[in-house]
Amino acid sequence: MQLIWQTATADISYREGDELVTNILISLFTDARANGDDILPDESHDRRGWWGDSFNMRKVGSKLWLLGREKQMASVLKLAQEYAESALQWMVGERLIQSVTVTATSPERNQLLLTVRPVLLNSTDLPEYSFKATLNGI
Repeated sequence: MQLIWQTATADISYREGDELVTNILISLFTDARANGDDILPDESHDRRGWWGDSFNMRKVGSKLWLLGREKQMASVLKLAQEYAESALQWMVGERLIQSVTVTATSPERNQLLLTVRPVLLNSTDLPEYSFKATLNGI
């Protein structure tokens, strides 16, 4: 089973696939729980997060969802990059990859483009994955 990225969503495929891409998609696009001092985008009290984190030391997901209503600014893109890189660090800790870098850009209005470059273990291959998401305010 794998996740295949479509435009702003992922579909499940039951064919043998790329485990690395599935790990990246789950890490980036599962909502991590917001801290008490995080500003929530919709002024609600819903800090989201995956219920399974209550039982896990390693938390799943990213805080990218917090940027859903932000303006298209360089500071917001930097924050998106930081949230994404933080969400992917577990793969370095589990020795699935050596390291990872993320570039966040806004190629069009209301678009966030994340380019993920993991460095594979014992490999000179540097795959690159791009994910475009539509956001309300960016």
